Amino acid sequence: MLVLPVPMVTALVLGFLILRVLTVEERPPVVIVFLSACAVQSLIVALLQYYGLSLLHPVQPVTATLIPILAWLTFQTAFLRPLKPARDSLHLLVPAFTVFCILFAPATIDLILPAIFITYGGLILYVLKSGGDALPLARLEAGRQPLWLWTGIAVSLLASALSDSLIAIAFLSDNPGWAQLIISIFTSCALLSVGLLSVSPNAFGETEAEVLPRPAAAPVPEEGDRAIVDRLDGLLTEERLYLEPSLTLARLARRLQMPAKQLSAALNRATGENISRHINRFRIDHACERLVSGDSVTTAMLESGFNTKSNFNREFQRVTGKSPSAWVKATRLSESL
Repeated sequence: MLVLPVPMVTALVLGFLILRVLTVEERPPVVIVFLSACAVQSLIVALLQYYGLSLLHPVQPVTATLIPILAWLTFQTAFLRPLKPARDSLHLLVPAFTVFCILFAPATIDLILPAIFITYGGLILYVLKSGGDALPLARLEAGRQPLWLWTGIAVSLLASALSDSLIAIAFLSDNPGWAQLIISIFTSCALLSVGLLSVSPNAFGETEAEVLPRPAAAPVPEEGDRAIVDRLDGLLTEERLYLEPSLTLARLARRLQMPAKQLSAALNRATGENISRHINRFRIDHACERLVSGDSVTTAMLESGFNTKSNFNREFQRVTGKSPSAWVKATRLSESL
């Protein structure tokens, strides 16, 4: 009976995800590269550790360093800014440095690999700690899901760093048999979780085409927070942009011709809310109007800019204090009295 090692199974699953993204789902090209790197790494680990292809031994650390780099670039493309080849290509110095260490200081590899994974995983967590408004390209309808998804990816990178350290300890302690177990559990689970999380619909925001053009000059510094919020509310009321599920902080900032950070900070200071909650108040008010007019809860949800029922129910409860069905019953009861 043919038994495939866990890293090989991981490579096959990731390969399936790549085919799905290519044929069914629309994702930025960097995602395909990222998933491909994870699949290739799993395949190399399987061929090296379980099939004895020692020729791949110097290759494995180099391909491993590509994963956290591509994770960071994918994260930036998803939520922060479009890919900038001239600037982002500098990250290739990291695998180049790894090659240098393999050739001239191989003993340092066991320290360098975990450090690289920790650095990039830490960078993602550092950006995420500021909350949803730190991700200007994230779709506001997704709520906190992008934060959770990318926190999971960052934690997976940190888990990979831990697995590399444990493997090094296993060999140093003359227990090489532990290495295969560690690879099967830690490395495979980390790579698989990265792949699964990265294909989630809410793991990405605006595409590069939607991001352009750049906003014009920022408004005069004398404009107060309340004035900025009033301009935002006026725009939302007039053009009903909140009905678009793909609405993002970056798009609103462009329409108001100001930096996304300035808009987010002004809204937070003036109302105590982040941009997602503020927009969802408009959406819930619209959903209430639809429910009163006789629409079903699902129809009202979709017509009000929500795509996920869990997010709709949570925001409806936050704004009205009731679930959608309970709110409808209470409204109909009050109208009958």
